[in-house]
Amino acid sequence: MQFAPYISFLAVMAALTLAACQTTAPVTQEPLRYHGVQTRLLDNDLVQFHVTLSGTKSSEQVARYAECAAAQYTLIRGFARHVRTRIGQQADRLSADAVYTISRSLPQGTKTIDAEVVADACARDNIPMV
Repeated sequence: MQFAPYISFLAVMAALTLAACQTTAPVTQEPLRYHGVQTRLLDNDLVQFHVTLSGTKSSEQVARYAECAAAQYTLIRGFARHVRTRIGQQADRLSADAVYTISRSLPQGTKTIDAEVVADACARDNIPMV
């Protein structure tokens, strides 16, 4: 029983340590915000989509937002092929500057998007489109 005071002391310290851990405020993440799409015709068949997103650090999410905009635009104009996407960051916002060729017939290349499939997936995932 000579260790009883030490055991009590250690039990109290352990309880205080656990209590201190539990009072730490949870990390809250900013909700995902879509800040709109700007569409610009660069040439007869080249279209630029500029999108901005906050609440994420994922370049894949902002690129997908641009693809959703291109898919919606393409539904009424024919087919699209991805040319390039540039990702940038300013403060807490990510932006994508994406360029697609748009044509009435299926363009050559491997980066052709199936606009109906992409637009359906974007609608299902609540990603805004043009």
